[in-house]
Amino acid sequence: MNTQKTPVPDSKTKIEKKFYLIDATGKTLGRLASNIAKILLGKHKPCWVSYMDTGDSVIVINAEKIKVTGKKITDKMYYRHSGYLGGLKKETFMSLMQKSPETIIEHAVKGMLPHNRFGRKLIKKLKVYRGSEHVHEAQKPIPLEIK
Repeated sequence: MNTQKTPVPDSKTKIEKKFYLIDATGKTLGRLASNIAKILLGKHKPCWVSYMDTGDSVIVINAEKIKVTGKKITDKMYYRHSGYLGGLKKETFMSLMQKSPETIIEHAVKGMLPHNRFGRKLIKKLKVYRGSEHVHEAQKPIPLEIK
């Protein structure tokens, strides 16, 4: 009988962190967001454990060139509430895309992460930019192609 257990990373120094660069041009929003969430959580690594931050950082460029399927361009709504009576704000996908396409990707990825303090820590490792310019050249991001 083999009593050898799966190795668990015991410290943050042993976990190698990388930066990945993803181009969102022509990518479907949901598929892109689920792949980004998988990288942020670290599920693509063999040392993944659910309670530890083993994931990598992700830089997304060309956020304004994301696509959605069906009638989501006209029908999809984003809601937020001020906390006061009658404080519900609604915004369509198209108007938010013109104003802030970065918010759309951040919102989709945030919904796929844990809804606790661990998820709030992970979402800080996501950087989304409009256009192809970003300020993370010093981190030497690895280009990653998502289908």
